[in-house]
Amino acid sequence: MTLYHGSTVEIKEIDLNLSKPNKDFGKGFYLSDNFEQAYEMAKYKAGLFVTEPYITKFEFDENLLKNGNLKVLSFSEYSKEWADFVFKNRNQENQDFTHDYDIVTGPIANDRVGAQIRRFVEGDITFDTFLERLKYMKGITFQYFFGTEKAIQTLVNKGLCNE
Repeated sequence: MTLYHGSTVEIKEIDLNLSKPNKDFGKGFYLSDNFEQAYEMAKYKAGLFVTEPYITKFEFDENLLKNGNLKVLSFSEYSKEWADFVFKNRNQENQDFTHDYDIVTGPIANDRVGAQIRRFVEGDITFDTFLERLKYMKGITFQYFFGTEKAIQTLVNKGLCNE
């Protein structure tokens, strides 16, 4: 399967130490199977840093998600379990939460997750409302989290792409 990473630089080597904490599925390297979604993310980041967007293409054998050598968690849709997992990873007050999955796949959360977490923690919204507001506004798009060196080794870098 082809996966894409949108950024402000070409990714030649993946360094998990450069990953940011408090993302949907934790601190790790994120990819999308949707070129447009990856490009939109790259364009957004490039606008923040006044630079150019870059899309790096990777190949991944999706059979590895099922063969038992990697610890994988998959969410096939928006669900309470998905929202709870995103909440635990995104909640900055929950610094002690970590998981040991090599790969996590599932829907991308809305870009305004932080505001929704705050409203939920403060009791302004219910968990069901929190779940609804986490849904990505442009429809369901999946992301692929690679959180360990073992997982990173399964990716084959194909360089920059301009699809």
